[in-house]
Amino acid sequence: MNRFGTTLPLLLLCALAAPAGADTLLIERVEQANPAALPARGMSMAQVQARFGEPSARLDPRGGQKSAWPVIHRWTYPAFTVYFERDKVIDAVLNPQPGETGPVPVTAR
Repeated sequence: MNRFGTTLPLLLLCALAAPAGADTLLIERVEQANPAALPARGMSMAQVQARFGEPSARLDPRGGQKSAWPVIHRWTYPAFTVYFERDKVIDAVLNPQPGETGPVPVTAR
């Protein structure tokens, strides 16, 4: 079989194998998100609570085993999670929504 004869069926198979429905990617929503809708880096816990209300959950703190490792607190809200170092925001990230695809873990090959 010539080169064209094997390439064309392979291309058709790839085109038919494409997913029919579109997945929503978390990264797409993050890129479109309004940064003002999340707590800003440097805000205090009191400022976050005054602006966004009581969190849905206050997760157990992590870190602090050594003086070089600060204690990290995590507060979850329905749309995002806030990370605090001591009492200041260091980051806020959007939570995945139902049906949303996030990063896939790397697997050993």
